[in-house]
Amino acid sequence: MKKLILSSIFCLLCSACITVTAQNADSLTIKRIFSDALTDTTSYHNLRNLTGHYSARLAGSAQSLKAVKWAEQVLKNMGLDTVWLQECRVRHWDRGEKETGKVISVKAGNHNLSICALGGSVPTAVKGLTAKVVEVKDYDELKKLGREKVNGKIVFINHPADPALYITFAAYGGVAGYRVHGAVQAAYYGAVAMIDRSSTTSHDNFPHTGIQHYADTVNKIPALSVSTNDADKLSRWLKTDPDLNLFLKTSCSELPEITSHNIIGEIRGTEHPEEIIAFGGHLDCWDICQGAHDDGAGVVQTIDILRIFKSVNLKPKHTIRVIVYMDEEMEQRGAKAYAEAAKGRKHIAAIEADRGGFTPWGFSIDASNEQVKKVQSWKNLLLPYGLFYFEKGGSGVDIHDLKSQDVPLFGLVPDSQRYFDYHHSVNDSFDKINIRELQLGTATIAALVYLIDQYGL
Repeated sequence: MKKLILSSIFCLLCSACITVTAQNADSLTIKRIFSDALTDTTSYHNLRNLTGHYSARLAGSAQSLKAVKWAEQVLKNMGLDTVWLQECRVRHWDRGEKETGKVISVKAGNHNLSICALGGSVPTAVKGLTAKVVEVKDYDELKKLGREKVNGKIVFINHPADPALYITFAAYGGVAGYRVHGAVQAAYYGAVAMIDRSSTTSHDNFPHTGIQHYADTVNKIPALSVSTNDADKLSRWLKTDPDLNLFLKTSCSELPEITSHNIIGEIRGTEHPEEIIAFGGHLDCWDICQGAHDDGAGVVQTIDILRIFKSVNLKPKHTIRVIVYMDEEMEQRGAKAYAEAAKGRKHIAAIEADRGGFTPWGFSIDASNEQVKKVQSWKNLLLPYGLFYFEKGGSGVDIHDLKSQDVPLFGLVPDSQRYFDYHHSVNDSFDKINIRELQLGTATIAALVYLIDQYGL
């Protein structure tokens, strides 16, 4: 009996020693990953190149096609095991000439507005349109006005993002629906156009664009965004002169669909090459900006993970794969193409970086409770690098369709306080990127990829 007890104690001690040894090895590897990421400037220079030469890369545009070739060449230059293009058909919406918005009022004066068309909008007449304006805060107010007071007018939806919400994605979620569906709701009551207050917590002079959708049951009317500063001014001018007129002119158009591509590169696994850990961001961005935070940062961060693995001589057990997605902003055709092709292939995890290149907090995890707990068990290895957030939640638009294939999904969660200052506006430019914050995001994802590769989910 005594020998049995001593044997059990010895086994427990050995097990504890093995665990400590493994943790020490992991700690050292993660340190190497962060050290490499924080001392190498490749991702930053890649982003400078992407935003400087291939801005305004909305899916379907000439710039987006050039950016595909750029990303393919970047991956080929890395000496990866495989690089290929994955075809997808995409919409080709074109903004046309710069939009015009003018307030015309004897009482309030004449003023130019900082506006832009929302993605997918129909144009005004060639000569523009002039109509009176009704201001509403939400759809309930619109419904109360009814067709009698809305018909033939421009609906101005002035619903500010809630600055009291700490997580700015929650504030954005509270207003983005007005941008997406506002034109349909306004047209239902006979409006001739809809302008929406920009979906941002900041007060600035930049109109923030984004996708909007129509319905076949109502007329398609021009849909535009107005900067938050001008939204406040327009609201004041309407109080001075409720009968003021607003002139709008846009020339956007829907062109024939074209063929574009996702860009994929990978390092094959040494033990389980048939099992894939995927990560990526989206190459397309809105046509009024450089797309530095949304989502050039995510693209160069996830590409750089493959460089780090090669640089620190990590031989992954599973295949690690970057997907540079096309068409996240409009219809996620690239994401759908990838998810369809992934059927029958074993993905053990998919990670998305699409919340800007800011200081990382950790990950939001769309997976089972057991899988979430396993990731949380790695927290002590990552906490020394400021990573504390590992919670069950959403992931990202481009990997969402993999959920039906039972793939655990992860979304990189950075500090969101400045993201919507730049989001979908001309303000989203390379000069808003902090190199160290960008590098920290790369290292954070790379560390998670390493741990999933070592221990699975």
